[in-house]
Amino acid sequence: MTAPRPIPALIARLAAAPRLQPVISGQVLRYDGLHLETTGFPAEPGALAHVAGAQGQSTLAEVVGYNDGRNKLVVTEPGTPVLAGARVHLLPGGQEVGVGAGLLGRVIDAQGAPLDARPAPLVTETWPLAGKPLNPLLRTPVNKPFDCGVRIVNAALTLGEGQRMGIIAGSGVGKSVLIEMMARNAEADVVVLALIGERAREVGHMAARLMQGEAAARCCMVAVPADRSPLLRLRGVRRALAIAEWFRHRGQRVLLIIDSLTRVGHAQREIGLAMGEQPTAKGYPPSVIALIPALLERAGPGLPGEGTITAICTVLADGDDTVADPVVDSARAILDGHLVLSRAQAQMGIYPAIDVTHSISRVMPDVTDRAQQAAALRLKHLVAAYQANRDLVMMGGYAPGQDKELDAAIQLWPDIRALISQDPGQPVGLEASRAALLQLCGPEPDLTEHP
Repeated sequence: MTAPRPIPALIARLAAAPRLQPVISGQVLRYDGLHLETTGFPAEPGALAHVAGAQGQSTLAEVVGYNDGRNKLVVTEPGTPVLAGARVHLLPGGQEVGVGAGLLGRVIDAQGAPLDARPAPLVTETWPLAGKPLNPLLRTPVNKPFDCGVRIVNAALTLGEGQRMGIIAGSGVGKSVLIEMMARNAEADVVVLALIGERAREVGHMAARLMQGEAAARCCMVAVPADRSPLLRLRGVRRALAIAEWFRHRGQRVLLIIDSLTRVGHAQREIGLAMGEQPTAKGYPPSVIALIPALLERAGPGLPGEGTITAICTVLADGDDTVADPVVDSARAILDGHLVLSRAQAQMGIYPAIDVTHSISRVMPDVTDRAQQAAALRLKHLVAAYQANRDLVMMGGYAPGQDKELDAAIQLWPDIRALISQDPGQPVGLEASRAALLQLCGPEPDLTEHP
């Protein structure tokens, strides 16, 4: 007769035995092609669910809220035929994403599926899609310069490791060329590029340019083109942030590029309006204004012993309006500086078309010396003087000698233009950029004769 097993051993075996997960589900009550309501079932915002569609089709949906005993979800594939009463099953793991070094050199979509015709990337760990909150008082300071490879930025608008910078411009002024220069030439261990809501042609072009050779070995691209649902666009940017956070947690210097923050705001606007939010300034509901700081605050330096996330976010200024647009204004308020691209400079053939007079890096005083700061300030004065009086000078209405600063700006303009302009394929480091700035706008020699 077999001796009875000790009770503690039986409890241990039962705890280790696999268990059947209960099926949590509901039924569709309302559907408008994007947003659906179901009977209530236990789920928190951010969870994923499987929606049984008609004609053998199905789709995924994300729980975005609940009210009056009903759950509210947004589908990943708008327009999927869904019948009233269709079953909606909650899926496990919807709030976690797979991360790992196997993502480097890969192009994936918002759900982590490969877009580069290769097997699924090898992921070894998971990371919360919404990130992990950090105590702001424990974060390391931004006190080291970041070499982005762009001469005028390194010289007069120096970035810091862990800074969050915006690139603000209208359409067709050179944002994509500038972020490609930074992604290729920046001194970073890892580059995470999030192409959210952009043209499919641009996604293909960027992948062909960056995901080859040495550049691909340190780059991960998350691409969600403009024809994808607003839910996928939001999950895409959150996945890119989660990947960047994981690499930062491992102590690496990460360059995160989001192109574009405006398209992310548009995705949230579509979802917010579909859920009944009231539009405010320029049709943006309040959730858009709340989303931008929630995303950008996830970037920046990590805790002691961790790395940094230097974030570069493009912001599309509709109609070249860099002041009154709500997304531009909200981004500028939370970012640590911004680069404004000038259409006038682009029309003059100056690329990158960075307007140094309207751009600022708020951490430059913490990562540069006083000589470089003074030279950068003098450069801004010279550029402002030349641009304000260019038409007058071209018409012959200005006589040399009336304004000493304008005379210097006119004389130095060819050298200033050479400093601002740069071939995309020729990176310029921090030291070379600083030397060029000091040579052009450094302190003038004191010619006063002393007895």
